[in-house]
Amino acid sequence: MDFRSSSQTKQSHIRNFAIIAHIDHGKSTLADRLMEMTATVAKREMQDQLLDSNPIERERGITIKLAPVRMVYHCHPELVSGSVSDEGIPKQVRHDKQDQYILNLIDTPGHVDFGYEVSRSLAACEGALLVVDATQGVQAQTLANLHQAQANHLVIIPIVNKIDMPMARIEETRQELVDLGFSEEDIIEISAKTGKNVDQVLHAIVDRIPAPSGNAEKPVRGLIFSSQYDTHKGVVIFVRLVDGSIHYDTDLHIYFSNSHASVDPIEIGVFHPKMMATNTLSCGEVGYIATGLKDVRLAKVGDTITVTKNDEPLPSIHPLPGYKEPKSMVFVGLYPVASNEFQHAREAMEKLRLSDSAFTFRPISSLALGNGFHCGFLGLLHAEIVQERIQREFGLSLLATSPSVEYLLRLKPGVSAAKMGILHEATNGVYSIQSASEFPDPTVVASVEEPVMKVEIFCPKRFVGPVMQLTQEKRGEYMDLVYHGEQAEFTYLIPLSEMIVDFFDRLKSITEGYASLDYEFFAYQDVEVAKVDILVNHEKVDALAFLIVKDQARKRGKEIVERLVEVLPRQQFTVPVQAAIGGEVIARDDIKSFRKDVIQKLYGGDRTRKDKLLEAQKKGKAKMKMIGKVEIPQTAFFDVLRKR
Repeated sequence: MDFRSSSQTKQSHIRNFAIIAHIDHGKSTLADRLMEMTATVAKREMQDQLLDSNPIERERGITIKLAPVRMVYHCHPELVSGSVSDEGIPKQVRHDKQDQYILNLIDTPGHVDFGYEVSRSLAACEGALLVVDATQGVQAQTLANLHQAQANHLVIIPIVNKIDMPMARIEETRQELVDLGFSEEDIIEISAKTGKNVDQVLHAIVDRIPAPSGNAEKPVRGLIFSSQYDTHKGVVIFVRLVDGSIHYDTDLHIYFSNSHASVDPIEIGVFHPKMMATNTLSCGEVGYIATGLKDVRLAKVGDTITVTKNDEPLPSIHPLPGYKEPKSMVFVGLYPVASNEFQHAREAMEKLRLSDSAFTFRPISSLALGNGFHCGFLGLLHAEIVQERIQREFGLSLLATSPSVEYLLRLKPGVSAAKMGILHEATNGVYSIQSASEFPDPTVVASVEEPVMKVEIFCPKRFVGPVMQLTQEKRGEYMDLVYHGEQAEFTYLIPLSEMIVDFFDRLKSITEGYASLDYEFFAYQDVEVAKVDILVNHEKVDALAFLIVKDQARKRGKEIVERLVEVLPRQQFTVPVQAAIGGEVIARDDIKSFRKDVIQKLYGGDRTRKDKLLEAQKKGKAKMKMIGKVEIPQTAFFDVLRKR
């Protein structure tokens, strides 16, 4: 059966599955081997991390966005002895064309920042391959992804990868999987790198994962599980067809249940792994529909689609369970280094938003930095990736302010939020602020709440002491500690504002790189927050203001002041640099003035003349200090903001 012959696909011969794992445990390598063994990609086109098409994904060795691929597997219970490729990888056997299966793989990210992509993948599948690195064992994201798969009622195939590595702890890793509830006989040991035993994975997919259970005779219902923007095809939606079948026709209309938009599709097809037009999608299959839409908001991920034809009434269907909208957790101000590139930056962000629904932005203005954008991200890695994409794909250099989180606040009775300049109302009487510039006069604030994350940390048990000390410094609330052999699993509640400063770097440092973590939003909790303003020559520098827990304000304010004194150029007069909360100065230092030697031409003589010149110089500097303004070079902002 040719992969383009979608109309001939038997529903009983379709398998939809995802690969889930902790970051760097071998997901993408296993996907490469599966595509190679099913001859999905020609040998001359094969390369490592084939589904990681973005250059940043390939360079960092991580998967950022889910990637579907359709494979045709010619299944047979016996492999012919000696049937291997030049690299020693077993070839599939084509004995009986009745044994052909369509395997739809959806490769998923492993980093915690992109967990929402994992949830979308799992909703389009009936099964999942849980891959665990034999050299590292079960890690934080292993458990997080496993729990998501179990919540979606998926059949899970446990796999121990990297058994060819000298440091592999195969038996210990098997026992960790058994402790999670898997039976010994269900665990498959493989080397995705060499291809050893990967043929067993293909057999297990066919044998253990059930076929999709949709009804081909019912009206079409399809779940949008991802999307991307194409310059020529508009918004391309990735669809899992739950009921019915779609056949391309000039009279065909695609209807979106949520947005109520209706479009005439440009193209229908499958991923092989590039988009390949087939003009049809069968019940239970995974594929794409090019809509021609220019506005991605009309084709939201999680929406349900159906189809109708000219002069036919719209079928009555029950929308499928969708997804929660990805919620920005970290906020950063991005300012073009060149002031004349603001419009170019806006266009770049709008285009990027089309392919990344979790990225948000709105224009803002700063007296110090000019026009820029207030941007929302899922986490720090997400922020780094977006900034790098903007620089590479659009040739823009951006200055990033320090990251912040979203605080919720309640105002005192009788205070008008509009007059305070607060624009974001989260719920009735509760307002959200995402930057220091939005923080109102503290005298009108009744209470403030900060986001707290439930954090799971895995590390060798010899690092238990340093990890507990770090979490205590970060205002962490201890919940649990469980030992799994030589591994320790911590559960803490930690404020997100503490995690976005230097938590990850310090955690990796104190555990010699062995720690892994997963986190999810837990709740908002009361906190006493202060807005710290930075003043240079008694004038506030808006771009350097920040929000912080009140008892940490003096320490952080002193650090910022000291850095500014180091990087700001000296003037002809002394320049005070201060950190202040309201009218109270909490830290101060001075940038010393240049001292011109006004008496250098005087030799000998009466001291009186020298004193007159020095006194005149002193009065002149005082006048300059009173009327002079300090211009802060952009290099100073770069230095301070990058280090903060």
